[in-house]
Amino acid sequence: MKNLFKHPLTISSRQTLIDITSYIKEDIKLSNIKDGIVLVYCPHTTAGITVNENADPDVIHDLIYGFEKVYPTKDSKYKHFEGNSHAHMKSSTMGTSQSFILNDGNLILGTWQGIYFCEFDGPRNRSFYVKILEG
Repeated sequence: MKNLFKHPLTISSRQTLIDITSYIKEDIKLSNIKDGIVLVYCPHTTAGITVNENADPDVIHDLIYGFEKVYPTKDSKYKHFEGNSHAHMKSSTMGTSQSFILNDGNLILGTWQGIYFCEFDGPRNRSFYVKILEG
């Protein structure tokens, strides 16, 4: 029984949110765990994990637009030498992990919810982890 999964992602956009819900549901099936907690973790300092609406793609656009207004990509006052301070701030605001309830083999999400990998400093090769804890 496997309960830790690693998923590589190749991201071609500068900033995007990728729906990873299907990866996680497949991991749950492969684990054969029926009840517990599902932890989704991003090991990157300029990316994150969130939950949001997955019915209207304009929500993704609006999230990126809103973050860009709060943390603009370019700002003459940023000091970080890599030029990606905005991505670090967006990642810190979004968070690098989310946990979910697993009940009777089903991931508990709201009707319109999906789980997203949030890229703020692409294009890059990334990965995320799914850990399924039985209990």
